[in-house]
Amino acid sequence: MDNFSQKLSIIANDTNVYLKKIFSKQKKYEYLIKPMRYGLFSGGKRFRSAIIINTGKIYNINYKKLIIIGAAVECIHAYSLIHDDLPSMDNDDLRRGKLSTHKKFNEFTAILAGNSLLTLAFEILTSSDLKLSSRVKNDLVKTLAIYSGFSGLAGGQYFDLTLENKKSTKKKVIDIQNNKTGKLFAFCCESVGIIKNQSIKKRKKLKIIGLDIGLLFQVADDLIDFQGDSKIVGKPTKRDKNKGKPNLVNVMGYKKTLNFASILQNKINKKIKNYGIKSQDLLQSVEFILKREF
Repeated sequence: MDNFSQKLSIIANDTNVYLKKIFSKQKKYEYLIKPMRYGLFSGGKRFRSAIIINTGKIYNINYKKLIIIGAAVECIHAYSLIHDDLPSMDNDDLRRGKLSTHKKFNEFTAILAGNSLLTLAFEILTSSDLKLSSRVKNDLVKTLAIYSGFSGLAGGQYFDLTLENKKSTKKKVIDIQNNKTGKLFAFCCESVGIIKNQSIKKRKKLKIIGLDIGLLFQVADDLIDFQGDSKIVGKPTKRDKNKGKPNLVNVMGYKKTLNFASILQNKINKKIKNYGIKSQDLLQSVEFILKREF
C-alpha cells in the first residue's frame, strides 16, 4: 500500500494546487476566503478526488479534467464538514487535530464559509478551465446538485441528526449513510460516465459502485469512532455511541459491523474487476478504506 499512498499524495497535492490557484485570485474577499481556506485545507487525504481519478483511469480520461472535478467535490465535502461540526449539528470542537472552523473563527463565519464552498464547487464545474461541452457540464452540475441536496447529502445529515438516541434498523441506517456519505462518492464514479456520454444503464452501474464505496467509507469511520485512537483520528472518539448516532455499530455491534464491511468490500471488488486491468488503482482505493486505523 506504500505505492498507493504515494499516488494518493500526488492526487491530493495536485488537487490542492488547483484549489490554491483559485484562492490566490480572490484576496479582495479575505474575510471569507480565510475561513474557507481553513476548512478546505485541513489535512484531508482528498480521497474523493482520488476515486474520481482512479475511476477515470479505466476510460483514459484526461487527468487535469478529473483533478478539476475532484476540486469541486472536495469543496462540497469541506462545506459539509464545516457545517457538520457546528453546535446545532454534531457540535465538534476539533477536526483532524485542529480547531473546527466555527471554533477558529465564529459560528456565523463558519456557516457563510461553508455556503461559499458549496457555491464555489459549481463555479469550478462551469469554469473555462474545465474543457468539456456545455451539455456535459450541465449534466455534471445537475447531478452534483441533486446528490448534495435534500435527496442526498443534506437529507442524510437531517436524518442522522433527527434519529439520534432513537431506535433504528440496519436498513434505515444504510439509507441514511447512502445519502449522507454515499451520494458524493456516487458522483465521483458516475461523473466519469457523464464525461464519456454513457447510457443511463452504464452510468447507474458506476453510481452503485460509488454508493457502495461511500457506505464502506462511512462504516469504516464508524468503526474508527468506536475503537480508534483519538490522537490518530484527530478528535475525540466514541462520540457516536455517546450521542446515540444511527450507525451500524450501534445497531449491530462491532464484530457484526466488521463482518458487514468485509462482505461489502468483496461485493465492491467483484463489480470493479469487471472493468479489467485498468481498474487496479480503484481496487486499491477500496482496500485503503479498511486499512485505516480502527
